[in-house]
Amino acid sequence: MSDQRPLPIRIEDAEDPAVAEFRDIRERDLVGRTGRFIAEGTVVLNMLATAHGQHRGFRAEKILVLENRLAGIEETLGRFPADVPVYMASAAVIDAIAGFNLHRGVLALGRKPAPRPLEAELADLPARALVTVLSGISNHDNAGAIFRNSAAFGASLVILDETSCDPLYRKAIRVSVGSVLTVPFHRGGRIDDILTKLDEAGFTVWGLSPAGKTPLRDLPASPRTALLLGTEGEGLPQDLMRRINTARIAQMPRLDSLNVATAAALSLHEMAHRMRILED
Repeated sequence: MSDQRPLPIRIEDAEDPAVAEFRDIRERDLVGRTGRFIAEGTVVLNMLATAHGQHRGFRAEKILVLENRLAGIEETLGRFPADVPVYMASAAVIDAIAGFNLHRGVLALGRKPAPRPLEAELADLPARALVTVLSGISNHDNAGAIFRNSAAFGASLVILDETSCDPLYRKAIRVSVGSVLTVPFHRGGRIDDILTKLDEAGFTVWGLSPAGKTPLRDLPASPRTALLLGTEGEGLPQDLMRRINTARIAQMPRLDSLNVATAAALSLHEMAHRMRILED
């Protein structure tokens, strides 16, 4: 840890108001955090350190660490400004604060940036851009995995419509391995309006579905491509499918469909190569 950073503050009582935001974090995820979120684990903490203070606007407000983990994350903690307090506690106290056995031993309270209009997000994208669009994705594991795939395969932006879950839910951040904090995203709005704005920004939109008309391997490499994914089970609505280009991923017969995160990985990988975002 740098010489300028104050020493960690020991917490002896789980009811200490200094760490009130970390109390019963499972329940607090369900009711919202008024512009804040919880980052969990050393890998995600490192991603938050990278994102802190950058133009995306993510910030850390405080950090809580299991006392025997401090030595292993001193370098990461040193990447945060000195005015971000670090608290430490024993395993018994930290479990009582969190409300469950926190075996990862690291929590951070972050503040998310103010939302920007989708038009502004699209205007910031490069001339060659791959975008992931989610409609009705309500499962936090899937949302987190899609963010991780989007980061791996060079997506410039993830768009979630108003029916999709909050990617800053603690579990989504964890599953994404912190990619939610580094891949730009926009959440909100009706899917019809989102597609209109993508069209105005010069994007070719492909809806992924087992019933899609064009095999994924035959998709053209448009300079600006958006891949639209719907919820598992129902998938994309039929009226929407009739209005857009649709693509399918070849698979063995008698199977219903792929997991949506798996479909995202395959389609993003294919298009990233075709668009030369990824090179062999």
